[in-house]
Amino acid sequence: MQNTAESGPDSPGRTGRVNGLPSDAALLADTHDVRLARIVGPETQNGARLPRLWQKEQQLAADRAAVNRHVSDQLVMVSHELRNCLGAVRIAARLIKLKRRQPAAAENARLVIEHQAAQMAALVNDLLELALPEASDGAGGWPLLRRERVDLRVVARHALETVAGEIGRRNQRLAVTLPEEPVWLQADAGRLEQVLVNLLVNASKFTEDAGELRLSVQHTTGEATVRVWDSGTGIAPDVLPHVFDPFVQAHSSLPRAEPGIGIGLTVVRDLTEMHGGRVTAASAGLGHGSEFTVHLPFAPD
Repeated sequence: MQNTAESGPDSPGRTGRVNGLPSDAALLADTHDVRLARIVGPETQNGARLPRLWQKEQQLAADRAAVNRHVSDQLVMVSHELRNCLGAVRIAARLIKLKRRQPAAAENARLVIEHQAAQMAALVNDLLELALPEASDGAGGWPLLRRERVDLRVVARHALETVAGEIGRRNQRLAVTLPEEPVWLQADAGRLEQVLVNLLVNASKFTEDAGELRLSVQHTTGEATVRVWDSGTGIAPDVLPHVFDPFVQAHSSLPRAEPGIGIGLTVVRDLTEMHGGRVTAASAGLGHGSEFTVHLPFAPD
């Protein structure tokens, strides 16, 4: 049986607890309850308001402390990821200095610097993408989308070009299904390409060498869908409802060759919803692969 999770304002990850921690919405609700109880006063018919208020305050303080510890842990993880990249860059720079008269060694060191710089740039970009909505005043959020009439098939082809090198390097088999007719959307082509690239990179990262990947674009009544499927590690049922939340590592128990901090799928969710769409995740569990489906509205005539 395949389990599913869906993004949206009322999805499990937006309220309640995530990875044992309270969500922003839950913290706000608890704070509101405590403030309201103080305004209304201590008296109730059964005289139980004060104990309940005290318990609520204690739980709120504990939740905030847990969230702060979680944020600190994530900052430590990001720092380690960046420090590892910088360490490799420093070593490569020294090799270039020592091996100036050995072109092959110097070229290999240059490639290391180029690769690690790209990894650092990806980490920083992910952090900026996540921070943009939080840093806004509520009026703008993400930078405005540059909407235009775009063919989803063209966006998909550009995304495939971006990830083709890594998929080929790992000898993974990729099946692509695109409709013959254009799939017109009113969208920001660059941001939409970012959604598909993130999904494809995620699928490739957690699929074994020589594994299988699939990308399909379909159009039904009123919407277009993009499906990215992989034969990889799958997602545990307890993690699946929170897979779009920031810093959630669905595969944290697995060794990873590339750095990552659990932001890519959050970016996918936010950008998809900005386009008026939604994204769902499905997996039959660990070892059974996963599938992500992006639903997008058609462009108005």
